[in-house]
This record gives sequence, C-alpha cells and structure tokens, in this order.
Amino acid sequence: MKRLLKMFFGTDDAWTGLIIRVVLGLVMLPHGAQKLLGLFGGYGFSGTIGSFTQHGMPWLIAFLVIMGESFGALGLIVGFLTRFAAFGIFCIMMGAIGLVHWPNGFFMNWFGKQAGEGFEYHLLMIGMGVALMVAGGGRWSVDGLIGRRMKD
Repeated sequence: MKRLLKMFFGTDDAWTGLIIRVVLGLVMLPHGAQKLLGLFGGYGFSGTIGSFTQHGMPWLIAFLVIMGESFGALGLIVGFLTRFAAFGIFCIMMGAIGLVHWPNGFFMNWFGKQAGEGFEYHLLMIGMGVALMVAGGGRWSVDGLIGRRMKD
C-alpha cells in the first residue's frame, strides 16, 4: 500500500511540473467557477446541473464535471492530488470533445463563422493533463512534500 501511495504522490523537483500544473489549474479554475459559483457569466451549480441534465447527461456526471473543474483546478494549483486532478481534467476534456465540440472541427471559432467552438483548446488541456499524470506535480507541490515524507 505504501508503495502505491509513493507512486501516486511521488514526483521530481522539476520546474516543468510546476509550470504545467499551475497554468492548467489557472486556466481551468474560471470554468469551474462559472459552473459552481455562477461567476464570469456562468449558470452556477444548480443551473449547470439543470443544463447538463436537460441535454441528457446524468446528474452524477454533471456533478463530477463541476467538482473536477473547480476543486481539481485548485488541487492542481497547489499540487495536491495532481495525478488524480489531471485525470479528472483529461476525462472532462475528452467528454467535451466527444459530446459537444467534435462536429465543429479542430479550430476554435475565431471569426464566428462556425456553428460552435472546435476542439483545439481541449487537446491542449488533454496534453497538459497527460504530462501531469506521467510526471506528477513537480516543484513546490503538496504531493512532493507528502512523497518525500513517505520515504522516511
């Protein structure tokens, strides 16, 4: 069990993990705040649950999306449960591509000529999430602190 926890929390002291997780967390956090708190023009918790379920998504999945984007982003910023949070973001972005953005093509809707947004942004988020799942949170992460303490 201890070996499994070391694998989960273990990370190196690289700057790349710090940079990727903080940027991913900071970009995702406003999206979570829209869904959880209604900030930045979002629907808030109940509005988001209602909107997602109205479009056929089970309420539990809608709840997990809100939690993943909100608390997962905060976890990434401080580097706590980095691999778990990155996996959550990975799943959310895969779902967003598959359920919403695939028909709109690759490119974002820069000029308002598409039916909706493409999936290039989501691929970037997926790539960052995969990098964090492989490498961990890096320098100045809570995971790193926990991992170092477990070695003792």
